[in-house]
Amino acid sequence: MRIGLLGGTFNPIHSGHLHIAAKVQQQCQLDQIWFVPAGQPPHKPLASDISFSHRLAMVEAAISEFPDFHSCDIEGRRDGASYSVDTLRQLSEKYPDHEFFFVMGLDSFRDLSLWKDYPRLFDYAHVVVAARPGFSGTLEELLPVAIAGRFCYDSDSKNLLCDTGFSLISVTDTSYDISSTEIRRLVAAQQDVAGLIPQSVLEYIRVHQLYL
Repeated sequence: MRIGLLGGTFNPIHSGHLHIAAKVQQQCQLDQIWFVPAGQPPHKPLASDISFSHRLAMVEAAISEFPDFHSCDIEGRRDGASYSVDTLRQLSEKYPDHEFFFVMGLDSFRDLSLWKDYPRLFDYAHVVVAARPGFSGTLEELLPVAIAGRFCYDSDSKNLLCDTGFSLISVTDTSYDISSTEIRRLVAAQQDVAGLIPQSVLEYIRVHQLYL
């Protein structure tokens, strides 16, 4: 199967994440999207000290009405920092018959050279870069210099093709100006977040008194 992998802290998951997943699934013709909550984010501390189990439960609540969306707890079962390259390697070894599409935002792609073993991402999966509000630039321009020579333009797919056989894919129409930071602020101030997060997630936050 063709599987999209959408990672993040999901602290909390919001409507923007679901919008990106739907657009990527449509444009890349994927069978499923797997949401992969980070266990221990390597690049920034986890705000509000919300446990992995809570963040996973919010993801599962949010995607419960989408039959092609699934949760993946692989990073919560691994000790230490949650590096994407390790996740991709493990999933590729566990599911050799799946074709993986690793999804990241354009904001993250601009900092790709700071990621652990980033050239090896293309050993395991296609990389799908989703548009993000406030960020611009083509993927060819933003590719780290160290690996740019490994890519060529593929006229059939209209994507950049790595020498490993995996593609670098741009997905547009995914800009959704919602942030988990703003949602946490609104919840703490007891302000309305209707439309920003699924109702099921809001109910979970209220029951467990998160972000207060």
